[in-house]
Amino acid sequence: MINIIIADHQAIFRAGIAKILAVEDDLRIVGQPKSLEQLVNCLEKLRSRVLVISSRFTSDLSTIQSLAQRSGIALMVLAESTESASAYMAQGVPGVVYRSVPGDSLVEAVRRLARGETYVQVANLGSGVLGEDGVGARVRDRLSDKEIKIMAAVVRGYKNREIALQHYTSEQVIKNALRNIFDKTGVSDRLELALFVLHHKILAQATAAVQIQPEQRRPKGPASGRSRSTDSTKRVPPTVH
Repeated sequence: MINIIIADHQAIFRAGIAKILAVEDDLRIVGQPKSLEQLVNCLEKLRSRVLVISSRFTSDLSTIQSLAQRSGIALMVLAESTESASAYMAQGVPGVVYRSVPGDSLVEAVRRLARGETYVQVANLGSGVLGEDGVGARVRDRLSDKEIKIMAAVVRGYKNREIALQHYTSEQVIKNALRNIFDKTGVSDRLELALFVLHHKILAQATAAVQIQPEQRRPKGPASGRSRSTDSTKRVPPTVH
């Protein structure tokens, strides 16, 4: 049995990866830390063979590598599409996959690392993707650009309210859009949507290319500012001569 720790900052992505791996008879998820502190605790206390870790956790990569090596744990980094796998390999990381990795490739990568081998996903999936992923291509053609952006936000763990703020709209509009996305992809909830994206390279690439700015908020109108100024003026007591 290959025990696996999955460390990722996005809950829906952790759940998606866990669901892909857990259906295999020889793979078992023993920990899903969401912070660096929890990750260190898992490495020290849990018996595992493979650590799948988001690149967001690699700010102190040397410490993580030291803890993993001490326990005989093979390290695999989940890299962003803009990152270079060779940079991690140069630091001694034996496994690197991107967030667009298909489920079957993820399973293969874990098994190879457990055997003491290396695994690196090729970033450029090539021109043959359309032929290999006909379902993904058809679904992509049915989705609008806005739906792709909403789907990307869901896969990255944003809630409806946060997505609504990003698009300067209401939660109800986002809910309606999600129903359309569910219909077009044939899924019934957010987790299934994340898994569907993981399984289809074209959709994984399309969502990974979306730039999300979570700090966006509704702009405050000038009227509200004037109202506050007027109210504060009224509260100033008159000067007595």
